[in-house]
Amino acid sequence: MNTLWIEIIFWIALFIVFYTYLGYGIVLYLLVKLKELFVKPRERKLPPDGELPDVTLFITAFNEEEVVDEKMENSLALDYPEGKLHIVWVTDGSDDGTNARLCTHWEGKATVHFQPQRQGKTAAMTRGMQLIETPIVVFTDANTMLNREAIREIVLAFEDPRVGCVAGEKRIAVQTKDGAAAGGEGIYWKYESTLKALDARLYSAVGAAGELFAVRRELFEEMEQDTLLDDFILSLRIAMRGYTIAYCTEAYAIETGSADMREEEKRKVRIAAGGLQSIWRLRPLLNPFRYGILSFQYVSHRVLRWSVTPILLFLLLPLNILLLFMGASCAVYGTILVLQMLFYFLGLWGYHLSTRQIKNKLLFIPYYFLFMNVNVLKGIGYLRKKRGTGAWEKAKRGERI
Repeated sequence: MNTLWIEIIFWIALFIVFYTYLGYGIVLYLLVKLKELFVKPRERKLPPDGELPDVTLFITAFNEEEVVDEKMENSLALDYPEGKLHIVWVTDGSDDGTNARLCTHWEGKATVHFQPQRQGKTAAMTRGMQLIETPIVVFTDANTMLNREAIREIVLAFEDPRVGCVAGEKRIAVQTKDGAAAGGEGIYWKYESTLKALDARLYSAVGAAGELFAVRRELFEEMEQDTLLDDFILSLRIAMRGYTIAYCTEAYAIETGSADMREEEKRKVRIAAGGLQSIWRLRPLLNPFRYGILSFQYVSHRVLRWSVTPILLFLLLPLNILLLFMGASCAVYGTILVLQMLFYFLGLWGYHLSTRQIKNKLLFIPYYFLFMNVNVLKGIGYLRKKRGTGAWEKAKRGERI
């Protein structure tokens, strides 16, 4: 292969990496601004309290004894008319004190559906949804706390009949001093939330996060039991039926970052495996002639991150070195090589600091970025290992503040 072809591959790879992580955000921002020059966002108002719909707060849990009291206190403090918010726990497989605590200390405040078999979150959602009658269902995790106005904000978003799913915002409770897991995750989610908000303003958010999202009950559909990213699959299948996914920044869930990078790795590998699984199961969504702008958003925001981009990212360094050995422009490729080496050095520095508590979160960015992409590659092995089961090992979270 001559130098020209390697140069072409190098620049295509560099372009895809840039577009995936920064370029799409720029393009998205410009498209939103262009759209809103001609189409102004429509303001909607909630009906009076007496006319608000009944809502179910749906909590799937496995061995969450430590957070039951805090979650119930948070749920009961939500601003929604008394008698219209129904709290439901589905605690399949829990063998700690979760069920006992709910059925004694919180008796009459929540409905508990329990079965001794642990089949995974997706199976628990499917079983629990067969018992729900309210028109709106809000899914949330046991270890995340919602802001007081969250339910009203979600219901307001559903005032638009085109909205079939509402994605709440995920926020990481980052302390003044944090390790790379919480610090990096917090920075990542701030950027990710910005992209989600822009996606929704252009047409539709691309998926929802399980920490907080809601659906119209009649749009819920049973998913394959071994589904790893139930929130993502469910929300996008709703979007594929012609509805949109609204992104609600005023309804948010707060959770602590992972306890350490080992625990964060568990999460990232599982998410990466779930992303690969989702690409296969949502493959009709790759057709832009059928799904139009949604396909563009889906490929740009999700598919590239979970498939080819991590591979191309790690190919850039050896291709760069090979081009210099083959006599390519030293000024151009030498500069790019120095920048790449500097980025990897900062990543290694971040790795060195990952077990320490420091104030400068920016030091975690290159490490966390490389860490995420390595775990996409590890996700392939995880998907093979977990094939056929929806049960997965939970990552431990840091202490709550």
